[in-house]
Amino acid sequence: MNNRRSFFRKSAAIGFGAFGLNSLYNELHAEGFSEAEKLWNDNSADNEDYWSVIQDAYTASKSDIIILNNGGVSPSPIAVQEALEKYNKAAAQGPSYYMWRIIDKGREPLRQRLAKLAGCDAEEIAINRNATEALNTIIFGLPLEKGDEIIGTIQDYPNMIQAWKQREMRDGLVYKQLSFDFPIENDDQIVKAFADAVTPKTKIIHVTHIINWVGQIMPVKKICDMAHSKGIEVVVDGAHTFGLLDYKIPDLDCDYFGTSLHKFLSAPVGSGMMWIKKEKIEKIWPLLCNSQPKSKDIRKFETLGTRSFCIEQAIGEAINFQEGIGSKRKQERVHYLKKYWAEKALQIPGVKIHTSLKPEYSCAIAGVSIDGMKPEELDSKLMKDYQIHTVGINWGNIHCVRVTPHVFTKISDLDKLVGALEKIAKKA
Repeated sequence: MNNRRSFFRKSAAIGFGAFGLNSLYNELHAEGFSEAEKLWNDNSADNEDYWSVIQDAYTASKSDIIILNNGGVSPSPIAVQEALEKYNKAAAQGPSYYMWRIIDKGREPLRQRLAKLAGCDAEEIAINRNATEALNTIIFGLPLEKGDEIIGTIQDYPNMIQAWKQREMRDGLVYKQLSFDFPIENDDQIVKAFADAVTPKTKIIHVTHIINWVGQIMPVKKICDMAHSKGIEVVVDGAHTFGLLDYKIPDLDCDYFGTSLHKFLSAPVGSGMMWIKKEKIEKIWPLLCNSQPKSKDIRKFETLGTRSFCIEQAIGEAINFQEGIGSKRKQERVHYLKKYWAEKALQIPGVKIHTSLKPEYSCAIAGVSIDGMKPEELDSKLMKDYQIHTVGINWGNIHCVRVTPHVFTKISDLDKLVGALEKIAKKA
């Protein structure tokens, strides 16, 4: 009991938990990362000595199965796991005290650090549970009227599509969906498709930064520039880019943004973030009740009731871990891993890759298929026969198995994937 109280007192005194000298990142990883830094050079995406240190920081790197569905939910590094466990154990002794009076005090320091990572004002950041919650808050909170048009795509995430369809049913909006045949290695083609769909009634363009099915990177900044030139606002689904691609949210020039932190940032499952351009906060209604729904304060979106403040505070260790690697370095490594296996797979007769291998058009995610096999059959065979966890995709015009490595993924694991694809293709 005394140790637990001491932990919380120290945490509160230094800016809370993850953001002090006694952070679990510093305790568990900082020294090893510092030693690994001596192995780094200007082009070390394939420096396995360096990346083995990063891999060892994840228990998932030693899993009995090979985890290649990190586009769904990513495992957390050890520091994040232990932070969550520590907060949960302490809070369990008296949740109404430790959660509301101690752990909850860490939200503002966390907001500041998330804003630093995102390159924006902390007063534009709301902390929530996932991209669906963030983007549904925006979608249902926008003051749109009957006849207003929204442009999205068939390839957007289902929960966002259904949110727009629900608003269409409820409020008489007009929701239009484009369809693309990916991969596309021409930004202008994508921007033109959106521009051609615009009418005088278009109010919102909804764009997914990375298409979760096959990993296509959409030209968000160019779409935003086009939209703003016509007086149209842009909502961006950044679920698969925050913590993966090296950018700052204001670089996108969008108006609204939502993401899940439990994907490439490797924060605990059930953590997310919403960003709204400061001057637009006032007009967005909260998804859940608030005493001042027309307030300019971003915190009006955080009246979610009782939820896990322990999960929320463990996000801080994920930020430490991200900064310990560096966003640019991480993006280059993950792209290297995707390209490593996909280029080899392309040499196998009957195997098709459904994703561009150029870094400007994709990063972590790639789709793969084998002639004569349904995606769910290939997914099942990879798991049953080779203990490789992927996910079969059948969505609109996309039919493939999605493969998503992360920084903890070993080259030997990708070699096993390629070997499995070769054996399966020979029998198909």
